[in-house]
Amino acid sequence: MDTEVIVVGAGPTGLMLACELRLAGVRPLVLERQAVRRNTPKAGGIGGQILELLRHRGLLERFEAACPGPAPAPRFPFGGIHLDLTALADPPLRALPLPQQRLEELLDERAAELGAEVRRGHRVTGVRQDGRSASVEVLGPEGPYRVDAAYLVGCDGARSPVRDGAGIAFPGTAYPEVNRLAQVTLPDTVTVHGNGDLDVPGLGTVRGGFTRTERGLLGVGASPGSPVVSLYTVEEEADEYDDDTPMTAAELQDSLSRVLGAGIPVREAVRLSRFTFKARHAEQYRNGRILLAGDAAHLFPATGVAINAGMLDAVNLAWKLAAALHGRAPDGLLDSYHDERRSANARTMLHAQAQVALRRGTDPAAEALRELVQELLTDEQPLRRTAALVAGADVRHPVPGPSGHHPMAGAFLPGPAASADPATAGRGGLLPTARPVLLDLADRADLRRAAADWRSRVDVRTATATAAADRTADAVLVRPDAHVAWAAAVGEPADSAVPALRAALAHWFGAPGAAERPEAAERPDQV
Repeated sequence: MDTEVIVVGAGPTGLMLACELRLAGVRPLVLERQAVRRNTPKAGGIGGQILELLRHRGLLERFEAACPGPAPAPRFPFGGIHLDLTALADPPLRALPLPQQRLEELLDERAAELGAEVRRGHRVTGVRQDGRSASVEVLGPEGPYRVDAAYLVGCDGARSPVRDGAGIAFPGTAYPEVNRLAQVTLPDTVTVHGNGDLDVPGLGTVRGGFTRTERGLLGVGASPGSPVVSLYTVEEEADEYDDDTPMTAAELQDSLSRVLGAGIPVREAVRLSRFTFKARHAEQYRNGRILLAGDAAHLFPATGVAINAGMLDAVNLAWKLAAALHGRAPDGLLDSYHDERRSANARTMLHAQAQVALRRGTDPAAEALRELVQELLTDEQPLRRTAALVAGADVRHPVPGPSGHHPMAGAFLPGPAASADPATAGRGGLLPTARPVLLDLADRADLRRAAADWRSRVDVRTATATAAADRTADAVLVRPDAHVAWAAAVGEPADSAVPALRAALAHWFGAPGAAERPEAAERPDQV
Protein backbone atom coordinates (compact mmCIF):
# COMPACT_ATOMS: atom_id res chain seq x y z
CA MET A 1 0.00 0.00 0.00
CA ASP A 2 1.07 3.59 -0.62
CA THR A 3 0.31 4.79 2.91
CA GLU A 4 -1.50 3.59 6.02
CA VAL A 5 -4.28 6.18 6.26
CA ILE A 6 -5.51 8.64 3.64
CA VAL A 7 -6.98 11.79 5.18
CA VAL A 8 -9.01 13.90 2.76
CA GLY A 9 -9.21 17.54 3.81
CA ALA A 10 -6.64 19.79 5.49
CA GLY A 11 -8.94 21.83 7.68
CA PRO A 12 -8.69 21.72 11.49
CA THR A 13 -10.15 18.20 11.69
CA GLY A 14 -7.94 16.65 9.01
CA LEU A 15 -4.76 18.29 10.28
CA MET A 16 -5.53 17.34 13.88
CA LEU A 17 -6.10 13.76 12.76
CA ALA A 18 -2.77 13.74 10.92
CA CYS A 19 -0.98 14.98 14.04
CA GLU A 20 -2.67 12.42 16.28
CA LEU A 21 -1.93 9.57 13.87
CA ARG A 22 1.75 10.50 13.79
CA LEU A 23 1.86 10.53 17.59
CA ALA A 24 0.47 6.99 17.44
CA GLY A 25 3.17 5.86 14.98
CA VAL A 26 0.95 5.84 11.87
CA ARG A 27 1.84 7.25 8.44
CA PRO A 28 -1.01 9.40 7.11
CA LEU A 29 -1.23 11.16 3.77
CA VAL A 30 -3.38 14.30 3.76
CA LEU A 31 -4.94 15.35 0.44
CA GLU A 32 -6.36 18.88 0.14
CA ARG A 33 -8.09 20.20 -2.98
CA GLN A 34 -7.11 23.83 -2.31
CA ALA A 35 -3.63 24.68 -3.56
CA VAL A 36 -3.04 27.11 -0.68
CA ARG A 37 -4.72 27.68 2.67
CA ARG A 38 -7.83 29.80 2.25
CA ASN A 39 -7.75 33.37 3.51
CA THR A 40 -11.54 33.69 3.60
CA PRO A 41 -12.40 34.37 7.27
CA LYS A 42 -14.29 31.55 8.88
CA ALA A 43 -14.35 30.70 12.58
CA GLY A 44 -12.97 33.47 14.78
CA GLY A 45 -11.76 31.22 17.58
CA ILE A 46 -11.82 27.82 19.23
CA GLY A 47 -13.45 26.82 22.47
CA GLY A 48 -14.88 24.04 24.52
CA GLN A 49 -13.34 20.73 25.48
CA ILE A 50 -10.68 20.78 22.76
CA LEU A 51 -8.82 23.38 24.83
CA GLU A 52 -8.53 20.90 27.70
CA LEU A 53 -7.31 18.24 25.29
CA LEU A 54 -4.64 20.63 24.01
CA ARG A 55 -3.65 21.22 27.64
CA HIS A 56 -3.19 17.46 28.14
CA ARG A 57 -1.05 17.36 24.96
CA GLY A 58 1.11 20.21 26.27
CA LEU A 59 0.09 22.43 23.33
CA LEU A 60 -2.27 24.94 24.90
CA GLU A 61 0.38 27.55 25.68
CA ARG A 62 1.57 27.41 22.09
CA PHE A 63 -1.94 28.06 20.82
CA GLU A 64 -2.55 30.80 23.36
CA ALA A 65 0.66 32.55 22.32
CA ALA A 66 -0.57 32.63 18.71
CA CYS A 67 -3.77 34.51 19.56
CA PRO A 68 -3.81 38.07 18.22
CA GLY A 69 -5.37 39.36 21.45
CA PRO A 70 -6.25 38.36 24.99
CA ALA A 71 -8.91 35.76 25.65
CA PRO A 72 -12.32 37.44 25.81
CA ALA A 73 -14.55 37.38 28.85
CA PRO A 74 -16.50 34.11 28.97
CA ARG A 75 -19.75 35.40 27.48
CA PHE A 76 -21.19 33.38 24.61
CA PRO A 77 -24.19 33.73 22.27
CA PHE A 78 -26.87 31.10 22.72
CA GLY A 79 -29.91 31.20 20.47
CA GLY A 80 -30.36 34.98 20.49
CA ILE A 81 -29.53 35.34 24.20
CA HIS A 82 -26.27 34.95 26.11
CA LEU A 83 -24.47 32.55 28.41
CA ASP A 84 -22.75 35.01 30.73
CA LEU A 85 -20.11 33.09 32.71
CA THR A 86 -18.16 36.11 33.88
CA ALA A 87 -19.26 35.68 37.50
CA LEU A 88 -17.93 32.09 37.68
CA ALA A 89 -14.39 31.56 38.98
CA ASP A 90 -14.11 28.30 36.99
CA PRO A 91 -16.39 28.56 33.94
CA PRO A 92 -16.92 25.19 32.20
CA LEU A 93 -16.75 26.87 28.78
CA ARG A 94 -13.80 28.93 27.57
CA ALA A 95 -12.62 30.22 24.20
CA LEU A 96 -9.43 31.38 22.50
CA PRO A 97 -9.62 34.22 19.95
CA LEU A 98 -7.65 32.20 17.42
CA PRO A 99 -8.92 32.77 13.86
CA GLN A 100 -9.33 29.61 11.83
CA GLN A 101 -6.63 30.64 9.35
CA ARG A 102 -4.09 30.91 12.19
CA LEU A 103 -5.34 27.67 13.76
CA GLU A 104 -4.75 25.85 10.47
CA GLU A 105 -1.26 27.35 10.22
CA LEU A 106 -0.41 26.04 13.70
CA LEU A 107 -1.78 22.58 12.96
CA ASP A 108 0.02 22.54 9.62
CA GLU A 109 3.29 23.38 11.38
CA ARG A 110 2.66 20.70 13.99
CA ALA A 111 1.88 18.09 11.33
CA ALA A 112 5.11 18.92 9.50
CA GLU A 113 7.12 18.69 12.74
CA LEU A 114 5.69 15.23 13.36
CA GLY A 115 6.43 14.08 9.80
CA ALA A 116 2.95 14.00 8.26
CA GLU A 117 2.72 14.54 4.51
CA VAL A 118 0.20 17.13 3.33
CA ARG A 119 -0.41 17.53 -0.42
CA ARG A 120 -2.24 20.70 -1.43
CA GLY A 121 -3.89 21.15 -4.79
CA HIS A 122 -4.78 17.44 -4.95
CA ARG A 123 -8.51 16.84 -5.46
CA VAL A 124 -10.15 13.48 -4.80
CA THR A 125 -12.27 12.45 -7.77
CA GLY A 126 -13.18 8.87 -6.83
CA VAL A 127 -13.39 6.56 -3.82
CA ARG A 128 -13.26 2.76 -3.64
CA GLN A 129 -12.84 0.11 -0.97
CA ASP A 130 -12.72 -3.65 -0.58
CA GLY A 131 -12.20 -5.93 2.39
CA ARG A 132 -8.46 -5.20 2.55
CA SER A 133 -7.96 -1.57 1.54
CA ALA A 134 -9.42 1.76 0.52
CA SER A 135 -8.29 3.85 -2.43
CA VAL A 136 -8.85 7.25 -3.96
CA GLU A 137 -8.46 8.62 -7.46
CA VAL A 138 -6.76 12.00 -7.29
CA LEU A 139 -6.29 14.87 -9.72
CA GLY A 140 -3.05 16.62 -8.81
CA PRO A 141 -1.03 19.42 -10.38
CA GLU A 142 0.80 16.89 -12.58
CA GLY A 143 -2.26 14.87 -13.55
CA PRO A 144 -4.38 12.00 -12.21
CA TYR A 145 -3.10 9.22 -9.96
CA ARG A 146 -4.31 6.66 -7.43
CA VAL A 147 -3.47 6.13 -3.75
CA ASP A 148 -4.13 2.92 -1.79
CA ALA A 149 -4.25 2.69 2.00
CA ALA A 150 -5.60 0.52 4.77
CA TYR A 151 -8.14 3.19 5.78
CA LEU A 152 -9.61 6.38 4.35
CA VAL A 153 -11.01 9.22 6.48
CA GLY A 154 -13.16 11.96 5.00
CA CYS A 155 -12.51 15.28 6.73
CA ASP A 156 -13.60 17.07 3.58
CA GLY A 157 -16.52 19.17 4.73
CA ALA A 158 -20.22 19.49 4.15
CA ARG A 159 -20.11 18.43 0.49
CA SER A 160 -17.81 15.50 1.23
CA PRO A 161 -16.93 13.40 -1.84
CA VAL A 162 -15.65 10.71 0.54
CA ARG A 163 -19.02 10.49 2.29
CA ASP A 164 -20.82 10.32 -1.04
CA GLY A 165 -18.39 7.71 -2.35
CA ALA A 166 -18.97 5.59 0.74
CA GLY A 167 -22.74 5.79 0.28
CA ILE A 168 -23.35 7.23 3.74
CA ALA A 169 -26.60 9.15 4.12
CA PHE A 170 -26.46 12.72 5.47
CA PRO A 171 -30.04 13.63 6.41
CA GLY A 172 -31.07 16.91 7.96
CA THR A 173 -32.42 20.41 7.49
CA ALA A 174 -31.16 23.66 5.97
CA TYR A 175 -32.48 26.85 7.57
CA PRO A 176 -33.32 29.77 5.23
CA GLU A 177 -31.19 32.36 6.98
CA VAL A 178 -27.87 34.07 6.38
CA ASN A 179 -25.61 35.14 9.23
CA ARG A 180 -23.05 37.89 8.76
CA LEU A 181 -20.39 38.52 11.37
CA ALA A 182 -17.92 41.40 11.42
CA GLN A 183 -15.27 42.66 13.79
CA VAL A 184 -14.74 46.35 13.14
CA THR A 185 -13.29 49.53 14.52
CA LEU A 186 -15.61 52.54 14.72
CA PRO A 187 -14.97 56.22 14.05
CA ASP A 188 -14.74 58.70 16.92
CA THR A 189 -18.25 59.92 16.13
CA VAL A 190 -19.64 56.66 17.57
CA THR A 191 -19.62 56.43 21.38
CA VAL A 192 -19.22 53.04 23.07
CA HIS A 193 -20.78 52.99 26.53
CA GLY A 194 -19.71 50.81 29.45
CA ASN A 195 -22.79 48.61 29.10
CA GLY A 196 -21.95 47.86 25.45
CA ASP A 197 -24.49 50.27 23.92
CA LEU A 198 -23.47 52.39 20.93
CA ASP A 199 -24.51 56.00 20.31
CA VAL A 200 -24.61 56.43 16.52
CA PRO A 201 -25.07 59.90 14.99
CA GLY A 202 -28.37 60.19 13.18
CA LEU A 203 -29.54 56.83 14.53
CA GLY A 204 -29.44 57.17 18.31
CA THR A 205 -28.67 54.39 20.76
CA VAL A 206 -28.05 50.90 19.43
CA ARG A 207 -28.34 48.50 22.33
CA GLY A 208 -25.54 46.08 23.14
CA GLY A 209 -26.47 42.41 22.89
CA PHE A 210 -29.28 41.33 20.59
CA THR A 211 -31.94 43.52 19.00
CA ARG A 212 -34.74 41.95 17.00
CA THR A 213 -36.52 43.89 14.29
CA GLU A 214 -39.18 42.97 11.75
CA ARG A 215 -36.41 42.41 9.22
CA GLY A 216 -33.96 40.32 11.21
CA LEU A 217 -31.63 40.17 14.19
CA LEU A 218 -28.78 42.50 15.10
CA GLY A 219 -26.06 41.61 17.58
CA VAL A 220 -23.60 44.12 19.03
CA GLY A 221 -20.64 43.10 21.18
CA ALA A 222 -18.53 45.97 22.55
CA SER A 223 -16.22 46.19 25.53
CA PRO A 224 -14.96 49.43 27.07
CA GLY A 225 -11.31 49.95 26.29
CA SER A 226 -11.30 47.59 23.30
CA PRO A 227 -11.12 49.23 19.87
CA VAL A 228 -12.82 46.25 18.19
CA VAL A 229 -16.61 45.90 18.12
CA SER A 230 -18.48 42.82 16.88
CA LEU A 231 -21.50 43.32 14.63
CA TYR A 232 -23.74 40.41 13.73
CA THR A 233 -26.83 40.21 11.55
CA VAL A 234 -29.26 37.41 10.77
CA GLU A 235 -31.70 37.65 7.87
CA GLU A 236 -34.16 35.29 6.26
CA GLU A 237 -32.70 34.42 2.85
CA ALA A 238 -32.99 31.37 0.65
CA ASP A 239 -29.87 32.20 -1.39
CA GLU A 240 -26.89 29.84 -1.41
CA TYR A 241 -23.47 31.45 -0.97
CA ASP A 242 -20.12 30.04 -2.00
CA ASP A 243 -17.94 29.70 1.10
CA ASP A 244 -14.91 30.69 -0.98
CA THR A 245 -16.46 34.07 -1.93
CA PRO A 246 -15.50 36.54 0.80
CA MET A 247 -17.98 38.93 2.34
CA THR A 248 -17.36 42.60 1.70
CA ALA A 249 -17.78 45.73 3.84
CA ALA A 250 -20.50 46.87 1.43
CA GLU A 251 -22.40 43.61 1.99
CA LEU A 252 -22.18 44.19 5.74
CA GLN A 253 -23.53 47.74 5.44
CA ASP A 254 -26.38 46.58 3.18
CA SER A 255 -27.34 43.95 5.75
CA LEU A 256 -27.16 46.45 8.64
CA SER A 257 -29.37 48.85 6.70
CA ARG A 258 -31.96 46.17 6.00
CA VAL A 259 -32.09 44.88 9.59
CA LEU A 260 -31.69 48.16 11.46
CA GLY A 261 -33.08 50.61 8.96
CA ALA A 262 -29.76 52.44 8.74
CA GLY A 263 -26.07 51.64 8.58
CA ILE A 264 -23.48 51.94 11.34
CA PRO A 265 -20.35 53.86 10.32
CA VAL A 266 -17.23 51.70 10.26
CA ARG A 267 -13.61 52.85 10.21
CA GLU A 268 -12.03 49.50 9.41
CA ALA A 269 -13.27 45.93 9.02
CA VAL A 270 -10.89 43.63 10.90
CA ARG A 271 -12.81 40.49 10.00
CA LEU A 272 -15.79 39.77 7.76
CA SER A 273 -17.51 36.38 7.47
CA ARG A 274 -20.78 34.94 6.31
CA PHE A 275 -22.35 31.57 7.07
CA THR A 276 -25.59 29.65 6.83
CA PHE A 277 -27.01 27.10 9.23
CA LYS A 278 -27.77 23.45 8.56
CA ALA A 279 -28.57 20.59 10.91
CA ARG A 280 -27.25 17.39 9.32
CA HIS A 281 -25.86 14.23 10.89
CA ALA A 282 -24.36 11.27 9.04
CA GLU A 283 -26.19 8.03 9.71
CA GLN A 284 -22.85 6.22 10.02
CA TYR A 285 -19.38 7.45 10.86
CA ARG A 286 -17.91 4.26 9.40
CA ASN A 287 -18.57 2.11 6.37
CA GLY A 288 -15.95 -0.62 6.23
CA ARG A 289 -12.57 1.02 5.72
CA ILE A 290 -13.99 4.48 5.15
CA LEU A 291 -14.66 6.79 8.09
CA LEU A 292 -15.93 10.35 8.50
CA ALA A 293 -15.00 13.18 10.86
CA GLY A 294 -15.76 16.87 11.27
CA ASP A 295 -18.18 18.64 8.94
CA ALA A 296 -18.30 15.58 6.69
CA ALA A 297 -20.10 13.83 9.56
CA HIS A 298 -22.10 16.65 11.14
CA LEU A 299 -23.29 20.22 10.57
CA PHE A 300 -24.64 22.15 13.54
CA PRO A 301 -27.02 25.13 13.32
CA ALA A 302 -25.12 27.13 15.95
CA THR A 303 -21.87 29.04 16.16
CA GLY A 304 -18.74 28.13 18.08
CA VAL A 305 -19.09 24.33 18.20
CA ALA A 306 -18.07 22.84 14.83
CA ILE A 307 -14.28 23.01 15.25
CA ASN A 308 -14.46 21.69 18.82
CA ALA A 309 -16.54 18.72 17.67
CA GLY A 310 -14.42 17.97 14.61
CA MET A 311 -11.08 18.07 16.40
CA LEU A 312 -12.47 15.85 19.17
CA ASP A 313 -13.62 13.41 16.46
CA ALA A 314 -10.01 13.28 15.25
CA VAL A 315 -8.59 12.65 18.72
CA ASN A 316 -11.06 9.84 19.39
CA LEU A 317 -10.43 8.18 16.04
CA ALA A 318 -6.64 8.34 15.74
CA TRP A 319 -5.63 5.99 18.55
CA LYS A 320 -8.27 3.46 17.52
CA LEU A 321 -7.09 3.46 13.90
CA ALA A 322 -3.52 3.03 15.15
CA ALA A 323 -4.52 0.02 17.27
CA ALA A 324 -6.24 -1.56 14.27
CA LEU A 325 -3.24 -0.95 12.03
CA HIS A 326 -0.81 -2.31 14.62
CA GLY A 327 -2.84 -5.49 15.04
CA ARG A 328 -3.74 -4.92 18.68
CA ALA A 329 -7.27 -3.52 18.50
CA PRO A 330 -9.71 -5.46 20.67
CA ASP A 331 -12.97 -6.52 19.06
CA GLY A 332 -15.23 -3.57 18.40
CA LEU A 333 -12.68 -0.87 19.22
CA LEU A 334 -12.85 0.85 15.83
CA ASP A 335 -16.63 0.60 15.80
CA SER A 336 -16.66 2.42 19.12
CA TYR A 337 -15.58 5.54 17.23
CA HIS A 338 -19.02 5.71 15.62
CA ASP A 339 -20.79 4.82 18.86
CA GLU A 340 -18.98 7.37 21.02
CA ARG A 341 -18.62 10.33 18.72
CA ARG A 342 -22.05 10.09 17.14
CA SER A 343 -23.58 10.03 20.62
CA ALA A 344 -21.42 12.98 21.74
CA ASN A 345 -22.28 14.96 18.63
CA ALA A 346 -25.98 14.18 19.10
CA ARG A 347 -25.66 16.13 22.37
CA THR A 348 -24.17 19.03 20.43
CA MET A 349 -27.00 18.78 17.90
CA LEU A 350 -29.49 18.85 20.77
CA HIS A 351 -28.42 22.24 22.08
CA ALA A 352 -27.77 23.61 18.57
CA GLN A 353 -31.33 22.84 17.48
CA ALA A 354 -32.67 24.20 20.76
CA GLN A 355 -30.88 27.42 19.84
CA VAL A 356 -32.67 27.41 16.48
CA ALA A 357 -36.02 27.31 18.28
CA LEU A 358 -34.94 30.13 20.59
CA ARG A 359 -33.59 32.51 17.98
CA ARG A 360 -36.00 32.03 15.06
CA GLY A 361 -39.28 32.76 16.80
CA THR A 362 -40.64 36.27 16.17
CA ASP A 363 -44.00 36.38 17.94
CA PRO A 364 -44.64 37.47 21.56
CA ALA A 365 -44.54 33.85 22.73
CA ALA A 366 -41.03 33.44 21.33
CA GLU A 367 -39.93 36.68 23.00
CA ALA A 368 -41.33 35.39 26.28
CA LEU A 369 -39.44 32.12 25.87
CA ARG A 370 -36.13 33.93 25.29
CA GLU A 371 -36.73 36.19 28.28
CA LEU A 372 -37.56 33.23 30.52
CA VAL A 373 -34.55 31.16 29.42
CA GLN A 374 -32.25 34.16 29.90
CA GLU A 375 -33.66 34.58 33.41
CA LEU A 376 -33.07 30.91 34.21
CA LEU A 377 -29.48 31.24 33.02
CA THR A 378 -28.75 33.78 35.72
CA ASP A 379 -28.87 30.89 38.23
CA GLU A 380 -25.56 29.07 38.60
CA GLN A 381 -26.71 25.46 38.26
CA PRO A 382 -28.57 25.78 34.91
CA LEU A 383 -25.86 28.14 33.66
CA ARG A 384 -23.12 25.62 34.43
CA ARG A 385 -25.09 22.74 32.96
CA THR A 386 -25.82 24.58 29.72
CA ALA A 387 -22.23 25.81 29.39
CA ALA A 388 -20.88 22.28 29.93
CA LEU A 389 -23.26 21.01 27.24
CA VAL A 390 -22.02 23.61 24.76
CA ALA A 391 -18.38 22.85 25.66
CA GLY A 392 -18.86 19.10 25.24
CA ALA A 393 -17.67 18.71 28.82
CA ASP A 394 -20.67 16.63 29.87
CA VAL A 395 -19.84 13.71 27.54
CA ARG A 396 -19.39 10.40 29.33
CA HIS A 397 -18.61 7.34 27.23
CA PRO A 398 -19.96 3.95 28.32
CA VAL A 399 -17.48 1.88 30.36
CA PRO A 400 -18.12 -1.87 30.67
CA GLY A 401 -18.16 -3.79 33.92
CA PRO A 402 -18.20 -2.60 37.54
CA SER A 403 -15.74 0.21 36.71
CA GLY A 404 -18.52 2.00 34.89
CA HIS A 405 -20.13 2.88 38.21
CA HIS A 406 -17.24 5.07 39.36
CA PRO A 407 -18.09 8.79 38.99
CA MET A 408 -14.98 9.39 36.87
CA ALA A 409 -15.46 6.41 34.53
CA GLY A 410 -16.08 7.45 30.93
CA ALA A 411 -15.69 11.15 31.66
CA PHE A 412 -12.96 13.45 30.44
CA LEU A 413 -10.08 13.58 32.92
CA PRO A 414 -10.33 16.91 34.73
CA GLY A 415 -7.36 19.22 34.85
CA PRO A 416 -6.63 18.98 38.60
CA ALA A 417 -6.10 15.22 38.43
CA ALA A 418 -3.54 15.67 35.68
CA SER A 419 -1.74 18.56 37.31
CA ALA A 420 -1.28 16.47 40.46
CA ASP A 421 1.15 14.22 38.59
CA PRO A 422 4.77 15.33 39.07
CA ALA A 423 5.86 13.00 36.27
CA THR A 424 4.38 15.47 33.78
CA ALA A 425 6.33 18.43 35.17
CA GLY A 426 8.28 20.10 32.39
CA ARG A 427 6.49 18.07 29.72
CA GLY A 428 3.49 20.33 29.54
CA GLY A 429 0.70 17.79 29.99
CA LEU A 430 -0.36 14.35 31.12
CA LEU A 431 -0.68 12.93 27.57
CA PRO A 432 1.95 14.65 25.41
CA THR A 433 2.62 11.49 23.36
CA ALA A 434 -1.04 10.45 23.07
CA ARG A 435 -0.33 7.17 24.87
CA PRO A 436 -2.69 5.78 27.50
CA VAL A 437 -1.65 6.39 31.08
CA LEU A 438 -2.28 4.56 34.34
CA LEU A 439 -2.10 7.37 36.89
CA ASP A 440 -1.43 6.02 40.40
CA LEU A 441 -2.70 8.59 42.89
CA ALA A 442 -2.26 6.52 46.06
CA ASP A 443 1.06 4.66 45.64
CA ARG A 444 -0.67 1.38 44.76
CA ALA A 445 2.17 -1.02 43.85
CA ASP A 446 -0.40 -3.79 43.32
CA LEU A 447 -2.03 -1.82 40.51
CA ARG A 448 1.28 -0.92 38.92
CA ARG A 449 2.27 -4.59 38.88
CA ALA A 450 -1.11 -5.48 37.35
CA ALA A 451 -0.40 -3.15 34.42
CA ALA A 452 3.13 -4.49 33.77
CA ASP A 453 1.96 -6.80 30.96
CA TRP A 454 0.84 -3.71 28.99
CA ARG A 455 4.03 -1.69 29.53
CA SER A 456 4.73 -1.45 25.78
CA ARG A 457 1.36 0.22 25.26
CA VAL A 458 0.49 2.00 28.52
CA ASP A 459 2.58 4.46 30.52
CA VAL A 460 2.45 4.17 34.32
CA ARG A 461 2.92 7.30 36.40
CA THR A 462 2.78 7.78 40.11
CA ALA A 463 1.60 11.02 41.66
CA THR A 464 2.42 12.15 45.15
CA ALA A 465 0.12 10.21 47.44
CA THR A 466 -2.59 12.35 48.98
CA ALA A 467 -4.95 11.73 51.85
CA ALA A 468 -7.95 9.60 50.96
CA ALA A 469 -10.27 12.46 51.81
CA ASP A 470 -8.55 14.67 49.21
CA ARG A 471 -8.87 12.41 46.17
CA THR A 472 -11.71 10.85 44.22
CA ALA A 473 -9.87 7.68 43.16
CA ASP A 474 -6.80 5.63 44.05
CA ALA A 475 -5.87 5.28 40.38
CA VAL A 476 -7.26 6.12 36.96
CA LEU A 477 -6.62 4.56 33.57
CA VAL A 478 -6.73 7.33 30.97
CA ARG A 479 -7.25 6.70 27.26
CA PRO A 480 -5.23 8.69 24.68
CA ASP A 481 -8.26 10.94 24.15
CA ALA A 482 -8.19 11.83 27.89
CA HIS A 483 -11.35 9.90 28.77
CA VAL A 484 -11.17 7.72 31.87
CA ALA A 485 -11.33 4.02 30.96
CA TRP A 486 -11.27 2.75 34.55
CA ALA A 487 -10.96 4.12 38.06
CA ALA A 488 -10.27 2.47 41.42
CA ALA A 489 -12.38 3.69 44.30
CA VAL A 490 -10.53 5.16 47.25
CA GLY A 491 -9.40 2.25 49.41
CA GLU A 492 -10.70 -0.38 46.96
CA PRO A 493 -9.10 -3.73 47.91
CA ALA A 494 -6.70 -5.45 45.54
CA ASP A 495 -8.91 -8.50 45.04
CA SER A 496 -11.45 -6.34 43.21
CA ALA A 497 -9.28 -3.50 41.87
CA VAL A 498 -6.60 -5.66 40.22
CA PRO A 499 -8.90 -7.88 38.09
CA ALA A 500 -11.02 -4.87 37.16
CA LEU A 501 -7.92 -2.97 36.00
CA ARG A 502 -6.66 -5.91 33.95
CA ALA A 503 -10.08 -6.32 32.35
CA ALA A 504 -10.16 -2.63 31.43
CA LEU A 505 -6.64 -2.77 29.98
CA ALA A 506 -7.59 -5.75 27.83
CA HIS A 507 -10.90 -4.21 26.77
CA TRP A 508 -9.35 -0.97 25.51
CA PHE A 509 -5.75 -1.84 24.66
CA GLY A 510 -5.70 -5.53 23.73
CA ALA A 511 -4.59 -8.78 25.31
CA PRO A 512 -1.70 -8.66 27.80
CA GLY A 513 1.72 -8.95 26.21
CA ALA A 514 0.26 -9.03 22.70
CA ALA A 515 2.95 -8.68 20.04
CA GLU A 516 3.09 -5.44 18.14
CA ARG A 517 4.53 -4.66 14.72
CA PRO A 518 8.14 -3.44 14.96
CA GLU A 519 7.28 -0.17 13.23
CA ALA A 520 4.79 0.59 16.01
CA ALA A 521 7.78 1.47 18.16
CA GLU A 522 8.94 4.09 15.69
CA ARG A 523 7.50 7.22 17.21
CA PRO A 524 8.22 10.76 16.04
CA ASP A 525 10.29 13.04 18.22
CA GLN A 526 8.13 15.24 20.44
CA VAL A 527 8.32 18.97 19.98
